[in-house]
Amino acid sequence: MEKEERKEVYDTPVTDENGSPISIVWKPDLYKLQQESPKPQPVFAPSAVSGCPFFYGLEYHGAMNHKEANSLLTDDGNYLIRLSTSSDDKMYTLSLKIFGKVHHYKLFYDGQHYVSQKRFNTINDLVADGLVTLYMESKAGKYIYLMHSLISYEKSPYMTLNKLKRKTIKKLKPRQLNCEEVVDYDKPHNFKTHNFKGLNWCELCSNFLWGFTQQGVKCEDCGFSAHFKCSEKLPPDCYPDLKLFRGVFGIDLTTHVKAYKTNRPFVVDKCVEEIERRGMSVEGIYRVSGFQEEMDSLRLALDKDGKGTIMDDQAYENIHVVASILKMYLRLLPIPLITYDVHPLVIKALEIQMSWERLAELRTALKKLPPAHYNTLSYLMAHLHRVTLRLDENKMTAQNLSTVFAPTLMPMPDLIDFKGTIPDMNRDISALHMIIENQNAIFN
Repeated sequence: MEKEERKEVYDTPVTDENGSPISIVWKPDLYKLQQESPKPQPVFAPSAVSGCPFFYGLEYHGAMNHKEANSLLTDDGNYLIRLSTSSDDKMYTLSLKIFGKVHHYKLFYDGQHYVSQKRFNTINDLVADGLVTLYMESKAGKYIYLMHSLISYEKSPYMTLNKLKRKTIKKLKPRQLNCEEVVDYDKPHNFKTHNFKGLNWCELCSNFLWGFTQQGVKCEDCGFSAHFKCSEKLPPDCYPDLKLFRGVFGIDLTTHVKAYKTNRPFVVDKCVEEIERRGMSVEGIYRVSGFQEEMDSLRLALDKDGKGTIMDDQAYENIHVVASILKMYLRLLPIPLITYDVHPLVIKALEIQMSWERLAELRTALKKLPPAHYNTLSYLMAHLHRVTLRLDENKMTAQNLSTVFAPTLMPMPDLIDFKGTIPDMNRDISALHMIIENQNAIFN
């Protein structure tokens, strides 16, 4: 295919001015090639071989060299398993034929069969996937290279088919509970290797996701499907789908605010507002725990009803329940509010002797937080500072609040690294103490 022709294939508009498709969105070429690829045809031994491992069947031929294997594999798609005789070590080998040539692969089993990274429940599935891959690489190697190189996100099927939906989302401009305008945070996709069922296409390059297992990746937050290489070219433009979440606890913070279109997690806002309404003068606020049964009830309500959850004094008379739920939400974040990479920078800032330099370094460190984390921390620290202003009533000093929140906001990655001993939290407490007392200078 000439350069001008390739450009035409990838740059031809596929929608009208309203975003409706006017030409083919999905490219069928690779799907057709998969259909044409040789199908696995096992070559069975005349009878069961003595000493055959339990995870192989009649396709296992026992000890055999590659010349003997070559003579048995006559047609494309033929395969057998043998015990290699070319090594002193006991080694199982998969021999298969394609394009008139026999290929030999070391074969492994750990509960599933594999020759590289992909795992398969059966040998037949492994061979079928291998034949498709070899066929694709031979027949469409250049096309596959170009499809990863000549792609346009703005003209991708994802943008084409979601154009009107994305425009609507941006026009809505929802507002936070306090009527501030919401920031549209950048959020990378949360891609994980995926076993697609049925026929699926890449939403970036519009080509078929070939193979029978681990054909590509899928974003766990928005459902975007892509080839492995295509996923590396996507911008941080994930719009999480609430239908994919089972609740609000234990969800990445940026994912949460992007999905609910808020500046901060609504759980944080609702809890803080309720505490400021009726809990600021309560002795031991945040230090005293709520009753577990009521906490479980409120957590379930937040997971089910979201922003519409009622947590006033008629629903939850004990304000410590609300305070405990806020701490629980922050504690269950997969990435803590003060992230693992920023945490050591915050601790290092404490080593500076001059107070104004220490505050400046602390401010610089916290600026490295993801925007959603930074805005949430700023909001929370301002709230905790206001709690300390009611010290005469609630008995909660900045030191007390730091002791309560440090393990939640700055947890260690793994206690195992500390050889079974509880890590010293004194520096974390000191850092949080300084942030609470100087929150206005740090964040404003």
